[in-house]
Amino acid sequence: MLHLTRRGFAALASTAVAAALARPAQAASTPFTTEAFRVAQAEGRTVIVEVWASWCPTCRAQAPIVANLAAEPKFAGARVMRIDYDAQRDVAREFGARSQSTLIVFKGTEERGRATGITAPQDIRALLEKGL
Repeated sequence: MLHLTRRGFAALASTAVAAALARPAQAASTPFTTEAFRVAQAEGRTVIVEVWASWCPTCRAQAPIVANLAAEPKFAGARVMRIDYDAQRDVAREFGARSQSTLIVFKGTEERGRATGITAPQDIRALLEKGL
């Protein structure tokens, strides 16, 4: 059993806080709903749609990259919305997404770009920038 003194606990807590602050902020994705998507489009926002599956290793590689990029000041106001590929297959089909790990970028109602299976941060950045 681990026993921490007050000093040990304080040191551990300060290390955890420092580590959290050192990581870039991440913008959270929200579950896709047609209503939220339409509102964001009507507002003229950049919308990043992730077609995602929990079992997909490519999706798991993309998610933190998208989140970190979306948290950058240049993407302020962008919305990241996640379509669950397994639970929302009909929605994925409406977007023309044939597989998980598809990223689609909109500016307002205009689709500006899409890619499937990309995991290189510079490629994802280039895709997201199409929505600016």
